[in-house]
Amino acid sequence: MTQPDAQARKGFINSLLRILKAEPELPESLRENAFLKLIMERRSIRKFSSKLIEADIVAALLEAGRMAPSGVNLQTWTFIQFSPEDWMDAFKRTIPFGGQLAILVLSDLHRLRLLMEEVDFPDEPLTLHSLAVFNAGLAAMNITLAAEACGLSSIMLSETGQTGLLDPGVLCESLSLPEDVVPVTTIVCGYSKKRLTPMPPRLPITMICGKGAYPEVDRDALSLWLGDMKAGYKAMRPWTSFKGQLRAYKRKIHQAEADLMAVVFPQSSEK
Repeated sequence: MTQPDAQARKGFINSLLRILKAEPELPESLRENAFLKLIMERRSIRKFSSKLIEADIVAALLEAGRMAPSGVNLQTWTFIQFSPEDWMDAFKRTIPFGGQLAILVLSDLHRLRLLMEEVDFPDEPLTLHSLAVFNAGLAAMNITLAAEACGLSSIMLSETGQTGLLDPGVLCESLSLPEDVVPVTTIVCGYSKKRLTPMPPRLPITMICGKGAYPEVDRDALSLWLGDMKAGYKAMRPWTSFKGQLRAYKRKIHQAEADLMAVVFPQSSEK
């Protein structure tokens, strides 16, 4: 083994060790706080059992989404729930990762546009779209945390099965969504087959939180995080590569951008 190969292998092993040892950095006085523990222990799960989800739990998840905060209380969201049968009917495939429930979270300006016919509300597409997506994201997080509180696990899809964040065009067409309604994410829920999932690599708090000013970027810490991301990806998916996945994301993002422009800013996309 050459020296560069040996160094790369050592770096890979060190990255995996950091991932396996990593824990949230809660103050000692708050480590037994039940809700904080729920937040810190939440993980994206990619393997669910076939156990059915009770109707009461589904109702509680949707109510948690409805009760999320929103800017100006506009509640610019809509949820579409899918059982495995509903999902098969809509997409001709099973719910990803064996999930037993999927909730598509949409940013929804459709109702607000109808209201504009009666109320003199500003029509500023970029600001309203940003507000709608922000609100829908809050609702999605509420649903995710409610799932954890009910003993479920979940994952928010980005591009799996053409039904996630990067598939707005496919979803708008498949579900015949009204104008001004944009898919934000699909939350897949179920009972996990494996609860012991390591914490994904996190940037240090000093890099993402400044006190009264924008925090300085530590390039060494940023490189270390990227190395850990690559190692974790390779450990989970040894048959593919991190660079290959990034190329796939690049293609998906390019298409998603075009689809979103057509939905959110149709006049600009036609130029």
